[in-house]
Amino acid sequence: MPADSTGSPPSPAAAPTTGSSDSPALHNERFAHLPDLAGVLAGKATLGTGAKGPGVKAVQQALLDMGFSMHGGADGAFGAQSTKAVHNFQVHARSAYPEVKASGVVDAATLRALDALALAPGQRGQTQHLPGSRYKSVPVRVVVVKNEHRTFLFDPQGKLHSIFGNAVGSRYTQTDSGLKKVTGKLDEAQSIALGKKLWGGPVFGPRIVDLSWADGSRSGEELHGTSAPAQLGEDVSHGCVRHDNTAIIAIYDALHVGDMVAIVDSINDPHLSTPPTAPTGTPDLSGAVASR
Repeated sequence: MPADSTGSPPSPAAAPTTGSSDSPALHNERFAHLPDLAGVLAGKATLGTGAKGPGVKAVQQALLDMGFSMHGGADGAFGAQSTKAVHNFQVHARSAYPEVKASGVVDAATLRALDALALAPGQRGQTQHLPGSRYKSVPVRVVVVKNEHRTFLFDPQGKLHSIFGNAVGSRYTQTDSGLKKVTGKLDEAQSIALGKKLWGGPVFGPRIVDLSWADGSRSGEELHGTSAPAQLGEDVSHGCVRHDNTAIIAIYDALHVGDMVAIVDSINDPHLSTPPTAPTGTPDLSGAVASR
């Protein structure tokens, strides 16, 4: 999923201007002209289980375009998958917008945050409130953010390329946080064969990216696809990081053995930082794209 972003530093986004308290406004064209969202913004209604309509569909599509998993797509009907995606967005947004609560229901605070953080219609990704692409100053190609169930793929210069939904380890088999390294890549035939050998079926999807710890010691974790896409966005794995099968192919194609992967609890992990930019007036001979 291409991300129309510049890999901005993980600083809180500025809240949108809402006009007077008597007439709040939505500014993102995704939402600005939808009557069923006016009541939500005014605090007179919420979107939750059972809600239907164009406002629900607009919220769903915005979340999908930001990389939050929602099996079944934007159908305009608010069900369990929508509740999960909204909850994961709220976990993401609340450090920049403290009034947002992780309820799984779209209220006024959640709608305002989504209005500010989602890009314009037809665009995918984010430009604000992002994780850095360095972990303890080490450049990484991937940042897996466990609490919001998203995987951020960066290009070699540290610019955000794509955001994908994921599923991480369960309460009893947690995905370990820290700096990992790509040590191997298994193609479709190898992934299917390993899945059949270990679990009796093609549970790993069409690709596996094997990870070690940064020092080369075995981590027992991988990035891979899934045979259960409805579980993306949850804590359900045995420690590996699952992705949609289209997503894992994109990740597999982008990564090389030796690339670094950071797994963090949240985008506010203190080990994350953004790449330095070249001083003003100094040519950047590395070909890096400066964050802006």
